[in-house]
Amino acid sequence: MRHAYSVETVRAAERALMERLPEGALMQRAAAGLAVACCDLLRRNGRVYGSRVLLLVGSGDNGGDTLYAGARLARRGAGVRALLTSPDKVHRQAMAALLAAGGQVLGGPPLGALGPVDLVVDGITGIGGRGGLRPEAAELVRAVTAGHVPVLAVDLPSGVEADTGEVLGEAVHADATVTFGTYKPGLLVDPAAGHAGALRLVDIGLAEELPDRPDLEALQYADVAALLPVPDAGSDKYRRGVVGVAAGSERYPGAAVLAVAGALRGGAGAVRYAGPGADAVIARFPETLVHPGPPSRAGRVQAWVAGPGLGDSSASAEAVADVLAADVPVLVDADGLRLMDAAAVRARTAATVLTPHAGEAAALLGVGREEVEAGRLAAVRELAARYRATVLLKGSTTLVAEPGDAPVRVNPTGTSWLATAGSGDVLSGLTGSLLAAGLAPRDAASVGAYLHGLAARRAADGAPVAAQDVADAVPAAWRDVLA
Repeated sequence: MRHAYSVETVRAAERALMERLPEGALMQRAAAGLAVACCDLLRRNGRVYGSRVLLLVGSGDNGGDTLYAGARLARRGAGVRALLTSPDKVHRQAMAALLAAGGQVLGGPPLGALGPVDLVVDGITGIGGRGGLRPEAAELVRAVTAGHVPVLAVDLPSGVEADTGEVLGEAVHADATVTFGTYKPGLLVDPAAGHAGALRLVDIGLAEELPDRPDLEALQYADVAALLPVPDAGSDKYRRGVVGVAAGSERYPGAAVLAVAGALRGGAGAVRYAGPGADAVIARFPETLVHPGPPSRAGRVQAWVAGPGLGDSSASAEAVADVLAADVPVLVDADGLRLMDAAAVRARTAATVLTPHAGEAAALLGVGREEVEAGRLAAVRELAARYRATVLLKGSTTLVAEPGDAPVRVNPTGTSWLATAGSGDVLSGLTGSLLAAGLAPRDAASVGAYLHGLAARRAADGAPVAAQDVADAVPAAWRDVLA
């Protein structure tokens, strides 16, 4: 599992580690790892010896890491030049090391005389940077990267917010980022994550100093495999769990079909459908147990999914209220998010999972969509606290949060091809099925998002994909995880 920690926590861990190490040892560890990453990038396009490296160097330890790494590259035969964005605050010992190794230090940006560059190393600001790049630094970055030169960021791209993933001004767009000791939230959460490129974590010995509970975590294959429900010899369809689906309408019968498609592939033993789309559902999936509704009369279930394609009729609102009154876990999506009564959600004793996209989240919070998209981490935490529910915030970075202090989970799978009609309906059914199979709400939402994203990657394979294709690819994604 990938873990990410706040700047304050990382700083405290670094101070504790430095007390046990010789002076400067921690910076040398970081510089060594950074230099290796630079060499790897340079070898992809040629070789290290004779390559041309430009360091963009800010103040403090981030600039020191960059200069010491540059010294190592210079000793390997690279031509290394450093542009100092804050000459009066540069790390003096690191600058001396670069000069001793044969590198050059430029006090200002004589951009017309730089000539060809094979790699730009962004060491302008570190994890303590706030509010985007200063205008002069932004102009410098634009100038030196105009020719599509590869950019490697040091710890995180300069100009992004380490703790929140926000980008509050101009920021570096890196092809790769080398981060030290642990991941930072901004490297995993959009929009900042979109600036980071490929991530590489350098071990500098920080793990022993970090607390057990991170601020963010991202599941990996082994974590998901350990959570997947697997029937045993004594299982039958009811012991495996039954998921109910209240979705679809005369106008949107396809939403019912897609939600059921996801639910059938999510690990529960049976799917009950309650609503006006019964004919469409049974025609596509004859194994489904159908009922015209209301949901409470459809039969016993271990979890409900409510909302996809319900529309805005009074009967739809009654169906959502009926589901929320059930004493089983409930997932609410799409139209159900508009129709649900907030007080009823907060009053529930059984688990509730809400799965909004950014627009729906904005409506639930009473803010603009752009505010949610710019601050996804804050939005998902606020939703979970306000509605006392587990929240899966869909989008370019899908986040899962629950009330309390549990780490927010970041989903690492997916593809931009998932931005297609009905894909959220499949996710709802899949996640609801995992709830019915017995997974805790945070785990069900995290595993559902992971499998959904993995299935989309397989189904798309670089080309457009439809929601039903994603549902059909879930079994293969499931097998991939277990293998």
